Amino acid sequence: MSGKYDLVIVGGGISGASLLYTTAKFTDIDSIALIEKESEIAAINSHHTNNSQTLHFGDIETNYTLDKAEEVKEGAELLAGYLENHDADREMHAKRSKMVLGVGDEEVAQLERRYDDDGFGDLFPKLRPIDREEIAEIEPAVVDGRDPDTELLALQTPDGYVVDYGETATSFVDDAAAETGVDVYTGTTVTDVTPTLDGYTIETDDGRFDCSAAVVAAGSHSLQMAKELGYGQDKVLLPVAGSFFLADDLLNGKVYTLQMKKLPFAAVHGDADVHDASITRFGPTAKLVPALERGRLSTVTDFLDVFGLNAAAALSYANILSDRVLLPYVLRNLVYDLPEVGPRQFLPHVQKVVPGVELDDIERAKGYGGVRPQIVDTSAKSLDMGEAKIVGDDIIFNITPSPGASTCLKNAMRDTRTLLDFLDADYEFDEAAFRADTIDNFPRDPDGSVDTDPAGIPAADD
Repeated sequence: MSGKYDLVIVGGGISGASLLYTTAKFTDIDSIALIEKESEIAAINSHHTNNSQTLHFGDIETNYTLDKAEEVKEGAELLAGYLENHDADREMHAKRSKMVLGVGDEEVAQLERRYDDDGFGDLFPKLRPIDREEIAEIEPAVVDGRDPDTELLALQTPDGYVVDYGETATSFVDDAAAETGVDVYTGTTVTDVTPTLDGYTIETDDGRFDCSAAVVAAGSHSLQMAKELGYGQDKVLLPVAGSFFLADDLLNGKVYTLQMKKLPFAAVHGDADVHDASITRFGPTAKLVPALERGRLSTVTDFLDVFGLNAAAALSYANILSDRVLLPYVLRNLVYDLPEVGPRQFLPHVQKVVPGVELDDIERAKGYGGVRPQIVDTSAKSLDMGEAKIVGDDIIFNITPSPGASTCLKNAMRDTRTLLDFLDADYEFDEAAFRADTIDNFPRDPDGSVDTDPAGIPAADD
């Protein structure tokens, strides 16, 4: 196969799929292609077993500043609006209670300051503090068996969107593929990207594509491709493999714990699986791995390509891993993978959420978990928290660890504006129609956002 396109998008996960949907449905770009190396859309990190299934708003993520929460909030509302508009049957998502739990005087005080003094109560009108009694009504297992003298407080919201990002990505692609001038190629691996006078030539194992502009949304591989073209030389990756432990039917929604300072990784939380509420997942664990995809030895060499085996990268790793908070965390997470010892060491984290859990109640999930590329700035020798975007000559590279899936449509909106500048034609982005299909459908009424039973527990809808 071969073809000439105005725009080629490399990568069919949630990031590439959301950009395809945005450009195909709401611009008049004449021709667009999506190239995905797997035989199915969203088969790697966007698959529902390989991520936390959380739509991050910034309301219960206690490592977010108010400014970051405000930015993430709009992105989450765009995606939530899409789901409300396109998924009435709850095939792509479920909506449940969500809370961050403070245990003990110090954590309770921290949550009170966050809600009252730091402005999170004002930014999120549906977020509210609830005490032990109301926590027990919504999540009985969180209170059962806990010392009655231990102070408890939670910040709770009904906007607990649990998302199958794989199905959502597929929905984006299906919507886009119905448009004229849009082609989707799966099972097609990019082997080379070469700049030309008119844009780029993208060689694949199944033919050549020429394009005026390109976007690489291939997760960890985005930086690998960027470096091959001379971009992102001051960045390397710290790949982190996430995993989960499973238990039977303990929680109705999501229960987060407070984030440990300095860590870019999510705090341990418990939640009910998006497609089977009788399965409760606890995690994630976070293990450093020298590969760009979990369980694929072939991507070890890809990691070495990104790492570069140079002094700047090595010194950056040494500086980051010598941190007194991060190093013990990394070592503990290595232990969690050990048979017998691992579950025993992880159990206290589960018991902070559900105190009545015993060792026999949890088991390591097999086949769950993906790799998240934490970005390292080799100039500053530090971790860059959040996503990275490298903008080159008529090309964009997106590297999107959490909350990249939550903000996929906001990123797509930004990239669409950049692409129209690249194409230097009379193309237009109908942002009003884009918002009408997405964020305008997000329910903003604090009292009418979710159906509840008399105990305040969200009604089952999945």
